[in-house]
Amino acid sequence: MTPRLNRLALAVMTLYAGAVDADDSTPSMFSLSSFGTVGIVHSSEKNADFTSSIYKPNGAGHTRNWDADVDSLVGAQLTANFTSQLSAVVQVISEQRYDDSYRPGLEWANFKYQFTPDFSMRVGRTVQPAFLFSDSRKVGYTLPWVRPPGEVYSMVPVTSTDGMDLSYRLHFGDLTNTVQGNYGQSEPRLPHNTGKTLARDSWGVSNLTEYGALTTRVTYQQTRLTVESFNPLFDSFRAFGEEGNAIADRYDSNGKRFEFVGVGAIYDPGKWFAMGEWGRLDSHSVIGTLSAWYLSAGYRMDAFTPYVTYARSRTLSETSSAGLTTSALPPDLVGAATGLNGALNTILASSSSQQTLSVGVRWDFTKNMDAKLQYDHTRLGSSASGPLINLQPGFEPGGTFSLLSLAVDFVF
Repeated sequence: MTPRLNRLALAVMTLYAGAVDADDSTPSMFSLSSFGTVGIVHSSEKNADFTSSIYKPNGAGHTRNWDADVDSLVGAQLTANFTSQLSAVVQVISEQRYDDSYRPGLEWANFKYQFTPDFSMRVGRTVQPAFLFSDSRKVGYTLPWVRPPGEVYSMVPVTSTDGMDLSYRLHFGDLTNTVQGNYGQSEPRLPHNTGKTLARDSWGVSNLTEYGALTTRVTYQQTRLTVESFNPLFDSFRAFGEEGNAIADRYDSNGKRFEFVGVGAIYDPGKWFAMGEWGRLDSHSVIGTLSAWYLSAGYRMDAFTPYVTYARSRTLSETSSAGLTTSALPPDLVGAATGLNGALNTILASSSSQQTLSVGVRWDFTKNMDAKLQYDHTRLGSSASGPLINLQPGFEPGGTFSLLSLAVDFVF
């Protein structure tokens, strides 16, 4: 067993031991559940790493031929029902972090007050309700795939916020409609000591509708976003006077308004399922304006569920900039200005567009466990690097790469 899998196994045993100790046949106000994924991924791109989150420092490809960090995690959730109206939940997850450790992190920690059966409020760390699978995004067993389509789900990589939310549910015969409003902030750390992504004054509204086998979700989220890793670049631009200040003001992400709109639907009558989501973000910064969507379908044959997914994203804003006018600069500053222009254009072009075709099969081989095998083929737009990080000198943007993923999910 590799050191990486040893670390994950230790986390699994620690959390599972806690679940066993908490099990009691007598009634209790406390309940404990656990979940996890043990996965491994191979990437055909050897000059970069594929990773499932911008908050992970490495992945499959260059750093490791087969990588267990991309999808593997283990979590535990403790729920306490103090009264019929007051409850609390704490969810802890151990997965690869920004510092390449598996130190457990607090995903949820909140109190919930149920004013009426259909009206509630939560205060503390709660889920970021942007997508169809936001509530169970990290519980692989609830997903039909190994991981959610990155073209869409990477648009809002933050999965939880610190603040409060209100939820109100309406019933119209067989139709149930839930409106949720949230307000809060978050500051997850970026890898390689490059700072944090600071989301301040975050608020949003989400509408979930359930009617028989059909579930739909419409979301609007807004925040004031600062990506600290961009600060050195735009501070350097400002050193070039008026023109540099104008470029920094246009592209810097220091407190800029970040808006996201998402629409999704899933139809699952039992024997088969079909779903899709669409999203658009406008960052008002170097991150740009992006849109993305996916369609996915699967058919259940006893314990096996083969599925197929097609996902696509594209940039609606500019993917290059003229940058500083080097012809007007003294010779000793031309090199620095050229380097800054190149760095800016690399960021603008990095997520210009991509499309992924995925095929896979899920095998529910026993109660509360499944095994998945998935193949992804991604084509990047011109000059794009997409979800690839740790780019090496031999990497050529705008190409293609393939992934082979195997995963075992469990819930207890």
